[in-house]
Amino acid sequence: MKKTSLALAVAASTLGLSQAAVADFIGDSKASLTLRNFYFDNNTVNTANNNGEASEWGQGFILNYQSGFTEGTVGFGVDAVGLLGVRLDGGGRATKAGRDRTPGALFPLESDGSAVDEFSKAGLTGKVRFSKTEARIGTLTPKLPILVSNDGRLLPQLFEGGQITSNEIDNLTLTAGQIERAVGRASSNSTGLSVNGGSEASNKFYFAGGDWKVNKDLTAQYYYANLEDYYKQHFAGLTHNLGLGEGSLKTDLRYFRTSSDGKNGKEAGYGVGGYTKNGDGKIDNNTWSAAFTYSLGGHALLLGYQRVSDDSNFVQLNQGGIEGSAGASVYLLTDRLVTNFTRAGERTTFGQYSYDFASVGVPGLKASAAYLKGTSIKVAGGSEAKEWERDVAVDYVFQDGALKGLGLGWRYGVLRSDLASQADTDQHRLIVSYTLPLL
Repeated sequence: MKKTSLALAVAASTLGLSQAAVADFIGDSKASLTLRNFYFDNNTVNTANNNGEASEWGQGFILNYQSGFTEGTVGFGVDAVGLLGVRLDGGGRATKAGRDRTPGALFPLESDGSAVDEFSKAGLTGKVRFSKTEARIGTLTPKLPILVSNDGRLLPQLFEGGQITSNEIDNLTLTAGQIERAVGRASSNSTGLSVNGGSEASNKFYFAGGDWKVNKDLTAQYYYANLEDYYKQHFAGLTHNLGLGEGSLKTDLRYFRTSSDGKNGKEAGYGVGGYTKNGDGKIDNNTWSAAFTYSLGGHALLLGYQRVSDDSNFVQLNQGGIEGSAGASVYLLTDRLVTNFTRAGERTTFGQYSYDFASVGVPGLKASAAYLKGTSIKVAGGSEAKEWERDVAVDYVFQDGALKGLGLGWRYGVLRSDLASQADTDQHRLIVSYTLPLL
Protein backbone atom coordinates (compact mmCIF):
# COMPACT_ATOMS: atom_id res chain seq x y z
CA MET A 1 0.00 0.00 0.00
CA LYS A 2 2.85 2.38 0.82
CA LYS A 3 4.49 1.77 -2.57
CA THR A 4 1.19 2.34 -4.39
CA SER A 5 0.70 5.65 -2.57
CA LEU A 6 4.17 6.81 -3.59
CA ALA A 7 3.48 5.82 -7.19
CA LEU A 8 0.26 7.84 -7.10
CA ALA A 9 2.18 10.80 -5.68
CA VAL A 10 4.64 10.67 -8.58
CA ALA A 11 1.75 10.48 -11.04
CA ALA A 12 -0.03 13.41 -9.40
CA SER A 13 3.09 15.58 -9.40
CA THR A 14 3.61 14.79 -13.08
CA LEU A 15 0.07 15.85 -13.99
CA GLY A 16 0.60 19.09 -12.10
CA LEU A 17 3.47 20.23 -14.32
CA SER A 18 3.17 22.78 -17.11
CA GLN A 19 1.97 21.87 -20.61
CA ALA A 20 5.50 22.30 -22.01
CA ALA A 21 7.00 20.05 -19.35
CA VAL A 22 4.62 17.17 -20.11
CA ALA A 23 5.13 17.28 -23.89
CA ASP A 24 7.47 14.29 -23.90
CA PHE A 25 5.38 12.61 -21.21
CA ILE A 26 2.46 12.44 -23.64
CA GLY A 27 4.32 12.31 -26.96
CA ASP A 28 6.49 9.35 -25.94
CA SER A 29 3.63 7.40 -24.35
CA LYS A 30 2.88 3.87 -25.50
CA ALA A 31 -0.13 1.66 -24.86
CA SER A 32 -1.05 -1.84 -25.96
CA LEU A 33 -3.62 -4.56 -25.32
CA THR A 34 -2.38 -8.15 -25.31
CA LEU A 35 -4.97 -10.88 -25.84
CA ARG A 36 -3.87 -14.30 -24.58
CA ASN A 37 -6.04 -17.39 -25.08
CA PHE A 38 -4.65 -20.22 -22.94
CA TYR A 39 -5.57 -23.91 -22.74
CA PHE A 40 -3.87 -25.93 -20.00
CA ASP A 41 -4.07 -29.71 -19.54
CA ASN A 42 -2.06 -31.33 -16.76
CA ASN A 43 -2.54 -35.09 -16.37
CA THR A 44 -0.91 -36.69 -13.30
CA VAL A 45 -0.90 -40.25 -14.58
CA ASN A 46 0.02 -42.19 -11.43
CA THR A 47 -2.53 -40.77 -9.02
CA ALA A 48 -5.29 -42.95 -7.54
CA ASN A 49 -7.51 -44.15 -10.42
CA ASN A 50 -5.61 -41.69 -12.62
CA ASN A 51 -8.03 -39.08 -11.27
CA GLY A 52 -5.55 -36.24 -11.45
CA GLU A 53 -6.23 -34.29 -14.61
CA ALA A 54 -6.55 -30.52 -14.56
CA SER A 55 -8.06 -29.14 -17.74
CA GLU A 56 -8.77 -25.41 -18.00
CA TRP A 57 -9.28 -22.85 -20.75
CA GLY A 58 -9.25 -19.11 -20.33
CA GLN A 59 -8.96 -15.74 -22.05
CA GLY A 60 -6.55 -13.17 -20.70
CA PHE A 61 -6.47 -9.42 -21.34
CA ILE A 62 -3.32 -7.45 -20.49
CA LEU A 63 -3.52 -3.67 -20.88
CA ASN A 64 -0.16 -1.89 -20.66
CA TYR A 65 0.45 1.85 -20.58
CA GLN A 66 3.93 3.42 -20.48
CA SER A 67 4.30 7.18 -20.41
CA GLY A 68 7.29 9.11 -21.58
CA PHE A 69 9.24 11.36 -19.19
CA THR A 70 8.61 15.03 -18.58
CA GLU A 71 11.20 17.47 -19.91
CA GLY A 72 13.96 18.83 -17.71
CA THR A 73 16.99 17.62 -15.78
CA VAL A 74 14.76 15.30 -13.76
CA GLY A 75 12.00 13.57 -15.72
CA PHE A 76 8.85 12.09 -14.24
CA GLY A 77 6.53 9.46 -15.65
CA VAL A 78 4.03 6.77 -14.82
CA ASP A 79 3.25 3.24 -16.06
CA ALA A 80 0.05 1.28 -15.50
CA VAL A 81 -1.10 -2.28 -16.10
CA GLY A 82 -4.56 -3.82 -15.93
CA LEU A 83 -5.14 -7.56 -16.18
CA LEU A 84 -8.33 -9.62 -16.56
CA GLY A 85 -8.70 -13.39 -16.78
CA VAL A 86 -11.99 -14.96 -17.93
CA ARG A 87 -12.73 -18.67 -17.55
CA LEU A 88 -14.04 -20.24 -20.75
CA ASP A 89 -14.18 -23.90 -19.67
CA GLY A 90 -12.96 -26.32 -16.99
CA GLY A 91 -12.17 -25.54 -13.39
CA GLY A 92 -15.47 -26.78 -11.95
CA ARG A 93 -15.60 -28.26 -8.47
CA ALA A 94 -13.21 -31.24 -8.23
CA THR A 95 -15.10 -34.54 -7.89
CA LYS A 96 -14.29 -38.17 -8.58
CA ALA A 97 -16.79 -38.13 -11.42
CA GLY A 98 -15.38 -34.95 -12.91
CA ARG A 99 -11.64 -35.46 -13.23
CA ASP A 100 -11.45 -33.36 -16.40
CA ARG A 101 -12.66 -30.30 -14.48
CA THR A 102 -10.17 -30.28 -11.61
CA PRO A 103 -9.31 -26.60 -10.95
CA GLY A 104 -6.19 -24.84 -9.75
CA ALA A 105 -3.96 -24.12 -12.75
CA LEU A 106 -5.17 -20.84 -14.25
CA PHE A 107 -7.70 -19.31 -11.84
CA PRO A 108 -8.19 -18.55 -8.15
CA LEU A 109 -10.57 -20.84 -6.27
CA GLU A 110 -13.92 -20.25 -4.61
CA SER A 111 -14.56 -21.49 -1.06
CA ASP A 112 -16.11 -24.71 -2.43
CA GLY A 113 -12.95 -25.51 -4.41
CA SER A 114 -14.28 -24.45 -7.82
CA ALA A 115 -12.55 -21.93 -10.07
CA VAL A 116 -13.84 -18.36 -10.25
CA ASP A 117 -15.51 -17.20 -13.46
CA GLU A 118 -13.09 -14.28 -13.75
CA PHE A 119 -10.39 -12.45 -11.82
CA SER A 120 -8.47 -9.22 -12.26
CA LYS A 121 -5.54 -7.24 -10.94
CA ALA A 122 -3.93 -3.88 -11.66
CA GLY A 123 -0.78 -1.97 -10.89
CA LEU A 124 0.64 1.54 -11.06
CA THR A 125 4.32 2.46 -11.25
CA GLY A 126 5.78 5.91 -10.73
CA LYS A 127 9.15 6.53 -12.38
CA VAL A 128 11.85 9.19 -12.20
CA ARG A 129 14.80 9.62 -14.58
CA PHE A 130 17.97 11.60 -13.96
CA SER A 131 20.77 11.37 -16.52
CA LYS A 132 21.14 7.62 -17.21
CA THR A 133 19.59 6.51 -13.90
CA GLU A 134 15.96 5.50 -13.51
CA ALA A 135 14.01 4.83 -10.31
CA ARG A 136 10.69 2.96 -10.33
CA ILE A 137 8.29 2.47 -7.44
CA GLY A 138 5.03 0.54 -7.40
CA THR A 139 4.27 -2.51 -9.56
CA LEU A 140 7.34 -4.30 -10.93
CA THR A 141 8.03 -7.36 -13.11
CA PRO A 142 11.76 -8.02 -12.52
CA LYS A 143 13.86 -10.14 -14.86
CA LEU A 144 17.02 -10.50 -12.78
CA PRO A 145 19.20 -13.49 -11.82
CA ILE A 146 17.95 -13.30 -8.22
CA LEU A 147 14.27 -12.64 -9.06
CA VAL A 148 12.31 -13.52 -12.20
CA SER A 149 8.63 -12.58 -12.59
CA ASN A 150 6.74 -15.66 -13.81
CA ASP A 151 4.66 -15.37 -16.98
CA GLY A 152 3.88 -19.02 -17.63
CA ARG A 153 0.09 -18.98 -17.32
CA LEU A 154 -2.88 -16.84 -18.29
CA LEU A 155 -1.71 -13.69 -16.49
CA PRO A 156 1.77 -12.72 -15.24
CA GLN A 157 3.00 -12.55 -11.65
CA LEU A 158 3.40 -9.02 -10.25
CA PHE A 159 5.61 -7.62 -7.49
CA GLU A 160 5.31 -4.45 -5.42
CA GLY A 161 8.36 -2.46 -4.40
CA GLY A 162 11.03 -0.11 -5.68
CA GLN A 163 13.98 -0.48 -8.03
CA ILE A 164 16.81 1.76 -9.27
CA THR A 165 18.71 1.02 -12.49
CA SER A 166 21.80 3.02 -13.45
CA ASN A 167 23.82 3.09 -16.69
CA GLU A 168 26.02 6.06 -15.78
CA ILE A 169 29.19 4.05 -16.45
CA ASP A 170 29.60 2.76 -19.99
CA ASN A 171 29.06 -1.00 -20.34
CA LEU A 172 28.00 -1.32 -16.68
CA THR A 173 24.39 -1.65 -15.51
CA LEU A 174 23.82 -1.39 -11.75
CA THR A 175 20.52 -2.42 -10.15
CA ALA A 176 19.22 -2.27 -6.57
CA GLY A 177 15.85 -2.42 -4.91
CA GLN A 178 13.42 -3.79 -2.38
CA ILE A 179 10.32 -5.96 -2.91
CA GLU A 180 7.62 -6.05 -0.23
CA ARG A 181 4.61 -7.85 -1.72
CA ALA A 182 3.59 -10.09 -4.60
CA VAL A 183 0.44 -10.95 -6.57
CA GLY A 184 0.49 -14.56 -7.79
CA ARG A 185 -0.23 -15.40 -11.40
CA ALA A 186 -3.53 -17.10 -10.36
CA SER A 187 -4.58 -14.52 -7.77
CA SER A 188 -5.99 -11.01 -7.43
CA ASN A 189 -4.61 -10.50 -3.94
CA SER A 190 -1.33 -9.01 -2.77
CA THR A 191 0.50 -11.21 -0.26
CA GLY A 192 3.76 -11.40 1.64
CA LEU A 193 6.87 -13.24 0.44
CA SER A 194 8.22 -16.67 1.27
CA VAL A 195 9.99 -19.72 -0.17
CA ASN A 196 8.57 -23.03 -1.36
CA GLY A 197 7.32 -24.76 1.79
CA GLY A 198 7.30 -21.65 3.97
CA SER A 199 3.99 -20.62 5.54
CA GLU A 200 5.04 -17.37 7.25
CA ALA A 201 5.42 -14.16 5.26
CA SER A 202 8.36 -11.81 5.00
CA ASN A 203 7.90 -8.33 3.59
CA LYS A 204 11.53 -7.46 3.00
CA PHE A 205 13.41 -8.71 -0.04
CA TYR A 206 16.52 -6.62 -0.75
CA PHE A 207 18.71 -6.97 -3.83
CA ALA A 208 21.62 -5.29 -5.59
CA GLY A 209 23.99 -6.20 -8.38
CA GLY A 210 25.38 -5.41 -11.78
CA ASP A 211 26.02 -6.54 -15.34
CA TRP A 212 29.40 -5.65 -16.81
CA LYS A 213 29.83 -5.96 -20.56
CA VAL A 214 33.60 -6.58 -20.62
CA ASN A 215 33.58 -6.55 -24.41
CA LYS A 216 31.11 -7.34 -27.18
CA ASP A 217 31.43 -11.09 -26.53
CA LEU A 218 31.87 -11.31 -22.74
CA THR A 219 29.46 -10.31 -19.95
CA ALA A 220 30.03 -10.79 -16.21
CA GLN A 221 27.31 -10.57 -13.53
CA TYR A 222 27.14 -10.39 -9.74
CA TYR A 223 23.99 -10.03 -7.60
CA TYR A 224 23.14 -10.25 -3.91
CA ALA A 225 19.66 -10.84 -2.47
CA ASN A 226 18.22 -11.20 1.04
CA LEU A 227 14.72 -12.45 1.86
CA GLU A 228 14.53 -11.51 5.53
CA ASP A 229 14.10 -14.51 7.88
CA TYR A 230 14.59 -16.99 5.02
CA TYR A 231 17.82 -16.68 3.03
CA LYS A 232 20.80 -14.71 1.76
CA GLN A 233 21.93 -15.39 -1.80
CA HIS A 234 25.00 -14.56 -3.89
CA PHE A 235 25.00 -15.03 -7.67
CA ALA A 236 27.91 -14.91 -10.11
CA GLY A 237 27.48 -15.43 -13.83
CA LEU A 238 29.53 -15.32 -17.01
CA THR A 239 28.41 -15.50 -20.64
CA HIS A 240 30.72 -15.60 -23.65
CA ASN A 241 30.17 -15.82 -27.40
CA LEU A 242 32.87 -17.30 -29.64
CA GLY A 243 32.76 -17.27 -33.41
CA LEU A 244 33.55 -20.65 -34.94
CA GLY A 245 33.65 -20.42 -38.70
CA GLU A 246 30.09 -19.83 -39.93
CA GLY A 247 28.69 -20.75 -36.53
CA SER A 248 29.09 -19.58 -32.92
CA LEU A 249 29.51 -21.11 -29.47
CA LYS A 250 27.83 -19.51 -26.44
CA THR A 251 29.10 -20.39 -22.95
CA ASP A 252 26.77 -19.73 -19.98
CA LEU A 253 28.16 -20.25 -16.45
CA ARG A 254 26.04 -19.67 -13.32
CA TYR A 255 26.77 -20.08 -9.59
CA PHE A 256 24.51 -19.48 -6.57
CA ARG A 257 25.46 -19.57 -2.89
CA THR A 258 22.36 -19.52 -0.65
CA SER A 259 22.42 -19.60 3.15
CA SER A 260 19.97 -19.33 6.05
CA ASP A 261 18.83 -15.97 7.43
CA GLY A 262 17.05 -14.98 10.64
CA LYS A 263 14.24 -17.30 11.67
CA ASN A 264 14.83 -19.87 8.91
CA GLY A 265 15.27 -23.34 10.39
CA LYS A 266 14.66 -22.02 13.90
CA GLU A 267 10.97 -21.12 14.07
CA ALA A 268 7.86 -22.88 12.78
CA GLY A 269 6.65 -21.64 9.41
CA TYR A 270 10.03 -20.32 8.26
CA GLY A 271 11.41 -23.59 6.87
CA VAL A 272 12.02 -24.55 3.26
CA GLY A 273 10.16 -27.49 1.76
CA GLY A 274 11.73 -30.75 0.65
CA TYR A 275 14.80 -32.49 2.04
CA THR A 276 17.09 -30.70 4.49
CA LYS A 277 20.14 -32.21 6.15
CA ASN A 278 18.78 -32.18 9.70
CA GLY A 279 15.10 -32.13 8.81
CA ASP A 280 14.74 -28.61 10.21
CA GLY A 281 13.96 -26.71 6.99
CA LYS A 282 17.24 -24.81 7.09
CA ILE A 283 18.50 -23.40 3.79
CA ASP A 284 22.13 -24.23 2.93
CA ASN A 285 22.83 -24.63 -0.75
CA ASN A 286 25.40 -24.26 -3.53
CA THR A 287 24.16 -24.62 -7.10
CA TRP A 288 26.23 -24.27 -10.24
CA SER A 289 25.60 -24.92 -13.91
CA ALA A 290 27.45 -24.80 -17.20
CA ALA A 291 25.76 -24.74 -20.60
CA PHE A 292 27.17 -24.55 -24.12
CA THR A 293 25.12 -23.69 -27.20
CA TYR A 294 26.45 -24.16 -30.73
CA SER A 295 24.49 -22.25 -33.41
CA LEU A 296 24.80 -22.64 -37.17
CA GLY A 297 22.24 -21.20 -39.55
CA GLY A 298 18.82 -22.05 -38.14
CA HIS A 299 20.19 -24.83 -35.92
CA ALA A 300 21.05 -24.49 -32.21
CA LEU A 301 22.28 -27.35 -30.00
CA LEU A 302 22.55 -26.81 -26.24
CA LEU A 303 24.28 -29.19 -23.82
CA GLY A 304 24.63 -28.55 -20.09
CA TYR A 305 25.16 -29.85 -16.59
CA GLN A 306 23.89 -28.63 -13.21
CA ARG A 307 24.79 -29.62 -9.65
CA VAL A 308 22.72 -28.85 -6.54
CA SER A 309 24.51 -29.43 -3.22
CA ASP A 310 23.25 -31.96 -0.67
CA ASP A 311 21.96 -30.05 2.37
CA SER A 312 18.79 -28.40 1.01
CA ASN A 313 16.92 -27.57 -2.17
CA PHE A 314 17.93 -24.55 -4.26
CA VAL A 315 15.57 -21.67 -3.47
CA GLN A 316 14.52 -18.30 -4.75
CA LEU A 317 11.64 -16.06 -3.71
CA ASN A 318 8.26 -17.82 -3.75
CA GLN A 319 5.00 -17.29 -1.94
CA GLY A 320 5.30 -20.72 -0.36
CA GLY A 321 2.16 -21.83 1.46
CA ILE A 322 0.68 -18.33 1.13
CA GLU A 323 -2.16 -17.61 -1.30
CA GLY A 324 -1.14 -17.58 -4.95
CA SER A 325 1.97 -19.67 -4.30
CA ALA A 326 1.56 -21.81 -7.41
CA GLY A 327 3.96 -20.36 -9.93
CA ALA A 328 7.44 -19.01 -9.41
CA SER A 329 10.43 -18.90 -11.73
CA VAL A 330 14.08 -19.52 -10.92
CA TYR A 331 17.06 -18.27 -12.93
CA LEU A 332 18.27 -21.66 -14.05
CA LEU A 333 18.39 -23.31 -17.47
CA THR A 334 16.68 -26.32 -15.88
CA ASP A 335 13.53 -24.32 -15.07
CA ARG A 336 11.29 -26.11 -17.54
CA LEU A 337 7.65 -26.79 -18.36
CA VAL A 338 6.82 -29.19 -15.50
CA THR A 339 9.67 -28.99 -12.96
CA ASN A 340 12.95 -27.18 -12.36
CA PHE A 341 15.45 -29.85 -11.14
CA THR A 342 16.44 -27.99 -7.98
CA ARG A 343 16.19 -30.73 -5.33
CA ALA A 344 18.93 -31.32 -2.77
CA GLY A 345 21.80 -33.36 -4.22
CA GLU A 346 20.36 -33.35 -7.74
CA ARG A 347 22.77 -33.68 -10.64
CA THR A 348 21.15 -32.81 -13.96
CA THR A 349 22.39 -33.43 -17.47
CA PHE A 350 20.36 -31.62 -20.11
CA GLY A 351 20.24 -30.93 -23.81
CA GLN A 352 18.06 -29.04 -26.26
CA TYR A 353 17.84 -28.79 -30.04
CA SER A 354 16.16 -25.74 -31.59
CA TYR A 355 15.47 -24.82 -35.19
CA ASP A 356 14.41 -21.51 -36.73
CA PHE A 357 12.59 -22.23 -40.00
CA ALA A 358 13.40 -18.75 -41.33
CA SER A 359 16.54 -20.46 -42.64
CA VAL A 360 14.39 -22.44 -45.09
CA GLY A 361 12.06 -19.59 -46.02
CA VAL A 362 9.42 -19.89 -43.28
CA PRO A 363 10.00 -16.87 -41.01
CA GLY A 364 8.07 -16.89 -37.75
CA LEU A 365 8.15 -20.67 -37.28
CA LYS A 366 10.37 -22.06 -34.52
CA ALA A 367 10.56 -25.45 -32.79
CA SER A 368 12.60 -27.06 -30.02
CA ALA A 369 12.94 -30.37 -28.18
CA ALA A 370 14.66 -30.80 -24.80
CA TYR A 371 15.56 -33.66 -22.45
CA LEU A 372 16.72 -33.36 -18.84
CA LYS A 373 17.71 -36.13 -16.44
CA GLY A 374 18.27 -35.56 -12.73
CA THR A 375 19.90 -38.14 -10.48
CA SER A 376 21.22 -38.48 -6.88
CA ILE A 377 18.24 -36.62 -5.35
CA LYS A 378 18.43 -36.71 -1.56
CA VAL A 379 15.51 -38.41 0.20
CA ALA A 380 14.89 -38.68 3.94
CA GLY A 381 16.18 -42.01 5.24
CA GLY A 382 19.37 -41.98 3.21
CA SER A 383 18.01 -43.17 -0.13
CA GLU A 384 18.24 -41.37 -3.48
CA ALA A 385 15.82 -40.74 -6.33
CA LYS A 386 15.88 -39.65 -9.94
CA GLU A 387 13.62 -37.89 -12.44
CA TRP A 388 13.55 -36.91 -16.10
CA GLU A 389 11.60 -34.50 -18.28
CA ARG A 390 11.05 -34.31 -22.02
CA ASP A 391 9.70 -31.07 -23.59
CA VAL A 392 8.61 -30.08 -27.09
CA ALA A 393 7.69 -26.54 -28.18
CA VAL A 394 6.41 -25.18 -31.49
CA ASP A 395 5.70 -21.49 -32.13
CA TYR A 396 4.49 -19.59 -35.17
CA VAL A 397 3.91 -15.85 -35.61
CA PHE A 398 2.14 -14.68 -38.76
CA GLN A 399 4.41 -12.29 -40.64
CA ASP A 400 1.95 -10.53 -42.94
CA GLY A 401 -1.64 -10.34 -44.09
CA ALA A 402 -4.73 -9.86 -41.96
CA LEU A 403 -3.30 -12.11 -39.21
CA LYS A 404 0.09 -10.36 -38.97
CA GLY A 405 1.41 -10.52 -35.41
CA LEU A 406 -0.89 -13.34 -34.31
CA GLY A 407 1.11 -15.94 -32.36
CA LEU A 408 0.34 -19.64 -31.99
CA GLY A 409 2.17 -21.80 -29.46
CA TRP A 410 2.10 -25.45 -28.35
CA ARG A 411 4.00 -26.85 -25.36
CA TYR A 412 4.18 -30.53 -24.44
CA GLY A 413 6.03 -31.83 -21.39
CA VAL A 414 6.44 -35.28 -19.84
CA LEU A 415 7.87 -35.77 -16.33
CA ARG A 416 8.68 -39.10 -14.71
CA SER A 417 9.99 -39.32 -11.15
CA ASP A 418 10.87 -41.83 -8.42
CA LEU A 419 9.83 -39.37 -5.72
CA ALA A 420 6.68 -40.15 -3.73
CA SER A 421 5.98 -36.41 -3.53
CA GLN A 422 6.11 -35.93 -7.31
CA ALA A 423 3.41 -37.40 -9.54
CA ASP A 424 4.27 -38.51 -13.07
CA THR A 425 2.92 -35.80 -15.33
CA ASP A 426 1.90 -35.27 -18.96
CA GLN A 427 1.23 -31.61 -19.75
CA HIS A 428 -0.08 -29.71 -22.76
CA ARG A 429 -0.38 -25.96 -23.23
CA LEU A 430 -1.94 -24.23 -26.23
CA ILE A 431 -1.51 -20.45 -26.47
CA VAL A 432 -2.93 -17.98 -28.98
CA SER A 433 -1.70 -14.41 -28.47
CA TYR A 434 -1.99 -11.07 -30.17
CA THR A 435 -0.81 -7.60 -29.12
CA LEU A 436 -2.80 -4.64 -30.40
CA PRO A 437 -0.96 -1.28 -30.30
CA LEU A 438 -3.20 1.47 -28.91
CA LEU A 439 -0.73 4.39 -28.87
